[in-house]
Amino acid sequence: MSDQKIELGVYRYEHTEALFDGRVPIEGADVTLSSSPLISDVFQRMAQGELDVAEYGLTYFLRTFDRDDSPFLALPIFPNRNFRHSSLFVNTDSGIERPEDLAGRTVGEFALYGSDPGVWMKGVLADEYGVTPEQIDWVIGGTDHPIPAFDWIPQPVPDGVRVRHAGEGETLAAMLEAGEIDALLSVDVPRSVLDGSTTKIRRLFGDYEAVERDYYRRTGIFPMMHVVAIRRELAEDRDLVRSLYRAFTEAKEIVQQHYRDNAAKQHMAVITPWFSELFAENRALLGEDWWPYGIDANRTAVDTFLRYHHEQGLSRTRLTCEDVLVPDEALR
Repeated sequence: MSDQKIELGVYRYEHTEALFDGRVPIEGADVTLSSSPLISDVFQRMAQGELDVAEYGLTYFLRTFDRDDSPFLALPIFPNRNFRHSSLFVNTDSGIERPEDLAGRTVGEFALYGSDPGVWMKGVLADEYGVTPEQIDWVIGGTDHPIPAFDWIPQPVPDGVRVRHAGEGETLAAMLEAGEIDALLSVDVPRSVLDGSTTKIRRLFGDYEAVERDYYRRTGIFPMMHVVAIRRELAEDRDLVRSLYRAFTEAKEIVQQHYRDNAAKQHMAVITPWFSELFAENRALLGEDWWPYGIDANRTAVDTFLRYHHEQGLSRTRLTCEDVLVPDEALR
């Protein structure tokens, strides 16, 4: 592999920081590494052809597969994960006490219909509570700041599902506070919830941590939101693919090993009280590699998202891991 020039975009997480500060090089490539405070800006640059390899929202990535010439594959690297039961908020006067009560209501969704957390939670609502997207009226927008429609990616909406964008200057948090929508599915926690200034908004799942831990115990799924996409022509370069995968894996492992090593000292370098107890509880539940990469370790979660994406009308065909991900054997 020659040192070909690669434009790589990824958020500066603690588990990618070693790529930015040079502790982990990407061997055999001349990489220009960039980031953005808004990860959607990285997605947009990838969609517009400005990047060769990039962190990409899973639904943004999958929407390209309805084209005859999808330009991407993905490495089985998942830089962003989150359990999403905590992302559902309701107006306290709405009468919504259970997930089943969302049927027949108006729900806001952050950024676009079928956002990454939206796909996950709509799937969970359908699988576990019998509430499907067509039973809800959807309003798309920004949580605390108005955002325009993302016109740089496809915006499929299946027949029978009612979706509109919030009006100019409107925010979903303000609409929820005022009772103009009944609930909100948002990657961002409303500012009024964080600062305690509202009595009108609460989480649907009050003890969301217990609910999410139970979900993991039952399903084995730690939901991923993003992948690392690569242009198809570059995916043919197996040396480059292996180098990228090894670098991301090593950068992540540096952080995981740091937390393992510092457990003996009760993580005294971490500012969060009782962090060691949380770390021990998470380690017992999630295992030694609690943020795994690779297809084998993530097949159940990825296949579940692919099923949800198709069932929700965001993919014309039911895709598989083999359709969208570089195979594990190409990474070794």
